Amino acid sequence: MNNLLNIWKSNKPVINSWLSIPNSFTAEAFGKMGWDSITIDMQHGQNDYQTSIAMLQAISGSKSVPMVRVPWNEPGIIMRMLDLGVMGVIAPMINSKEDCEKFVSYCYYPKIGQRSFGPMRAQLIHGQDYYNQANKNILSFAMIETKEAVENLDKILSVPNLTGIYIGPADMSSSYGLPPKFDVREDPVFSNIKLIVKKAKEHNKIAGIHNGSTEYAKEMIDIGYKLVTILSDFRVMSLNAQKIVDEMKDNSSIKGSASTY
Repeated sequence: MNNLLNIWKSNKPVINSWLSIPNSFTAEAFGKMGWDSITIDMQHGQNDYQTSIAMLQAISGSKSVPMVRVPWNEPGIIMRMLDLGVMGVIAPMINSKEDCEKFVSYCYYPKIGQRSFGPMRAQLIHGQDYYNQANKNILSFAMIETKEAVENLDKILSVPNLTGIYIGPADMSSSYGLPPKFDVREDPVFSNIKLIVKKAKEHNKIAGIHNGSTEYAKEMIDIGYKLVTILSDFRVMSLNAQKIVDEMKDNSSIKGSASTY
């Protein structure tokens, strides 16, 4: 049911895309690109529950596994998104073992969790046996993005049934008094990034991280990260569009040419 599990069994990294724009056409286009997974961002993206429905329908036409970053560690939205058919949940600001235990419980049916039954679209998409298969296929990722979370890292990673952790480098940077950014190389954040992947391996968890470039993402794969995201649909679009504008406006032949009209 969840192909990401097969990728990790083959000891390969999952290449994840990130959708901030609430548009089904964008979701469909990304689905055709060959991403291993596609994450709808409901925290800092412009997506909400209603727009996510059409986006998930568009992704269903691809082989990409649908995931979501929920706006907060709150049971209602987590369970509703799982009922829509997402196969992975990333929860922001998990700072303690208690936070993580609550999060994990929202993702899974009893006996290992407290997820309420009512899969609706999930059962339509994933089959009538969804209830029996869900706990083995749903992925739960706790975001580690504060100094407090790093200090509680071993306790968070000790939570049973947690799939893994996912680093938010921008918030982690600001938590340590640094400017928020991706592709961090300054300590203590860079040291944390190396420590977190090491600790995740020790606890048999998947380590994921958000990246600002393919070069940095490849470096993260080399040190053991198994889930890597590069930017988002909005950032990729805006950066490349800005590059085109800048190149064209810097073109001397355009600036210096006289109109023939």
